[in-house]
Amino acid sequence: MSSVEESGSRGWPGPPAPQPPPDPPAGCPGPPAPPRAPAPAPELRARTLGMAARHGLFLLLVVAAAAVAYAGKGKGHDGGASGGLRFRREGGTFKVLQVADMHYADGRRTPCKDVLPAQDRGCSDLNTTAFLYRVLRAEDPDLVVFTGDNIYGADSTDAAKSMDAAIAPAIAMRLPWAAVIGNHDQEGTLSRDGVMRHLVGMKNTLSRFNPEGVEIDGYGNYNLEVGGVEGTLLANKSVLNLYFLDSGDYSTVPSIPGYGWIKASQQAWFKKTSASLQKNYTNEHPRQKDRTPALAYFHIPLPEFGSFTASNMTGVRQEGISSASINSGFYTTMVEAGDVKAAFIGHDHLNDFCGKLTGIQLCYAGGFGYHAYGKAGWSRRARVVSVQLEKMEGGEWQGVKSIKTWKRLDDQHLTTIDSEVLWNRGSNGKELDLFMGAMEES
Repeated sequence: MSSVEESGSRGWPGPPAPQPPPDPPAGCPGPPAPPRAPAPAPELRARTLGMAARHGLFLLLVVAAAAVAYAGKGKGHDGGASGGLRFRREGGTFKVLQVADMHYADGRRTPCKDVLPAQDRGCSDLNTTAFLYRVLRAEDPDLVVFTGDNIYGADSTDAAKSMDAAIAPAIAMRLPWAAVIGNHDQEGTLSRDGVMRHLVGMKNTLSRFNPEGVEIDGYGNYNLEVGGVEGTLLANKSVLNLYFLDSGDYSTVPSIPGYGWIKASQQAWFKKTSASLQKNYTNEHPRQKDRTPALAYFHIPLPEFGSFTASNMTGVRQEGISSASINSGFYTTMVEAGDVKAAFIGHDHLNDFCGKLTGIQLCYAGGFGYHAYGKAGWSRRARVVSVQLEKMEGGEWQGVKSIKTWKRLDDQHLTTIDSEVLWNRGSNGKELDLFMGAMEES
């Protein structure tokens, strides 16, 4: 996020090569089984994670092997509206896992930052990789989204190899994924252009460099469409839209200090794309009455993320909102377009809240990576978003009914916290809120 931190050890060990057996041993838990066990006492948690750090490479190899064996079970991704994305027939859901700020560098040789003393010995980038395997197995997402600062370029010997290792768990599990870049990805051996081109060329990626034939600022501005359930009337129609934008790195205007922002050319592309998608959704057969909902992903927060206090947000705010020093108006652009129901970012690792402003939920993910700055004793985390379709009396899946979210912590039990409904279509909001409240108490 902010100041460039002192670099760690050099020397690239390469990503670990997964090997059988298919199941992790005791001490390397998979998805938690409900009901959730109570959180361990701090001293027990420190001992447990410290042991994991000391044996990090062994555990990583085993978790990786288990993840590969688990990959692809129970679902397919081909045949959707964009990049093979579509809602699942069983359950009518589409799930996105957001991974923010991995700050990956040189693997085993790169030390952790801001962990408890008992965790420090042997802790490295491999702890980040192990966490990613664990949460992928637990949540089994339909799409993984990496929202920038995926690598920490200044500490990376080879930026391309660092990026390969950072994304490796999603590729090993054969999951579709998409990425945007942050303000640290390009600080190594690849330029900002080069980082995005590398991401676009990786296996299983749905990332795109930029829309074709459009003059636009930045790298990695694109959208993905998610089709309805196969075999239904909406099978070939985008019932959920996903926007990805490059929020820049640092200001290039001498009179404007600080971070970058989403520029006018990007907003023009967004408005045109949104209008086109809404026209297709409401005019083309089968015609729909309402706008198709959308989610937006980028790295640097908008100034509007500073609008919340503990009374009107879910989660925590433990540091300032490090947005650009000017307001480029993208939040207003989203409100005017009317389709974005939630925007998801990273950048400020100690913030993980969601707050609603003028109909749009603004959500942090919280820091994921162990080489990123954090807070000792405050678990690294990831955000999950689950989008649910409406089911008619005859059993036919229709458009989106609700959007829910929760977070997963990298603790002994992969604890789920802060479950909430971000958006709901129709008259069942009270029932959904009660349901999610029950989830939180379980």
